[in-house]
Amino acid sequence: MNSKQRDYRTGSLPDRFPLATALTPMQDSADPAYESSEALSRGTLFPGLDLPFMNVVNPDLPATPMTEMMAIDFVVHELGLYLDTHAEDDEAFALFQSFLAMQKEARRRIIEICGPMKKTDLIGADRYTWLLDPWPWDYSGRKER
Repeated sequence: MNSKQRDYRTGSLPDRFPLATALTPMQDSADPAYESSEALSRGTLFPGLDLPFMNVVNPDLPATPMTEMMAIDFVVHELGLYLDTHAEDDEAFALFQSFLAMQKEARRRIIEICGPMKKTDLIGADRYTWLLDPWPWDYSGRKER
């Protein structure tokens, strides 16, 4: 096929272009795993997958209700990805279930402290409070409702 016959399905690589293979290490199990706040700063729940770019590690985040929720959300996401490839791991699924419950409770607490995170959090609200400042990440000094 010459270059004039190529279209969006075949791409535009020159003939005999070398191909690369991307490899991602696969963890054998969900254990051992970082604590949720460390997982968030490391960018992975699994120490075996912790491969910092140029050996640089993110600093720990300050302990706030928002970072707690972000850390729990991150662990839920990581465990979900793990379970996509290890669906038979009952222990990891039980851990996933416990973090889903923690996620629900953390979200309830942050909404109580900071107000709605999304407009859908206003379900059952007495009035439209979406625009009250400061925003959820500015949890100190929240206006009275």
